[in-house]
Amino acid sequence: MMKTKKSGQLLKKLYVALIFIFLYAPIVTLIVLSFNSSKTRAKWGGFTTKWYVSLFHNSAIMSALYNTIIIAILSSLIATIIGTIASIAINSMNKKVRSVYMGVTNIPMLNADIVTGISLMLLFIAFSVRFGFGTVLISHITFNIPYVILSVMPKLKQTNVSTYEAALDLGATPVYAFFKVVFPDIFPGVLSGFMLAFTMSLDDFIITHFNKGPGLDTLSTKIYTEVKKGIKPEMYALSSIIFLSVFILLILINSLPNKSKDEQKVKTV
Repeated sequence: MMKTKKSGQLLKKLYVALIFIFLYAPIVTLIVLSFNSSKTRAKWGGFTTKWYVSLFHNSAIMSALYNTIIIAILSSLIATIIGTIASIAINSMNKKVRSVYMGVTNIPMLNADIVTGISLMLLFIAFSVRFGFGTVLISHITFNIPYVILSVMPKLKQTNVSTYEAALDLGATPVYAFFKVVFPDIFPGVLSGFMLAFTMSLDDFIITHFNKGPGLDTLSTKIYTEVKKGIKPEMYALSSIIFLSVFILLILINSLPNKSKDEQKVKTV
C-alpha cells in the first residue's frame, strides 16, 4: 500500500512538472534568444546584451510600447470607474431586472473578439469618426467594462446594506458614506477588475487591429507586422523584460498579505 501511494504521488508530481515545462519552456527559449548575439534562432552566436541596449534606441518599438501602456492605463482606469458605478446601479435593481443586465454584461465576454472589433469599427465608420488613438481607447474601454462589473458585483453582494444606511442616519452624505463604508469593502473587487482590465488591454490585438488608424501601433500590432519580415531580436528583449516585471510584481503582491498578517500578530501580542 505504501509503495502504491508513493508511486501515485510521484506520478502526480511528474504530471504537474510536465505541465509547467510545457507552459514555461517557450518563455525560457525567448529569454535565451534575447541574449543570443546571432539574429537567427537556429544558431547560437554567443552571449550578448546588445539587443537590450538597441531596444531603447529603437524609436518604433518604444513608441509602440508607450502607446500600449498609455492606452492600457487610461482604458482600465476609465473602465473601472464606469464599471464600478454600473455595478452599484445593477446591484440596487430588483432580481429580474438585475439578471437581465447581468446576462447582457456576459454577452461581450462570450462573443468572439473579431465580432466586437468589426462591430466597433462599423460604428465608428457610421459616425464618421477618424481612426486613431481615440478610437482604440474607446474600444478598449468598451470591452473592459464587463470584466470590471463581473469583478465588483460579487463584492457588492457581500456588503452589509445596513451599515451604509446607518451612516446616512448619522448624518453622512451619500458620497461620504459610500467612500467610507462601502468602498473599503468592495476595494478588492475594484482592484482585481482594474488589474484584469489592464491585462486584457495590454494583451489585445484583434480589436486594436480593426480600430487603429495609420501611424498608430501597439506592441501586439507591431509584432504582427514584423512577423512577415521577421521578428527583430529587440522584441525578444522587450518580451523578456515584460515577463520579468510581471513575475517580480506577482511575487511582491503575494508577499504583501503575509507581511500584513505578521504585523497584525505583533500588534495583538
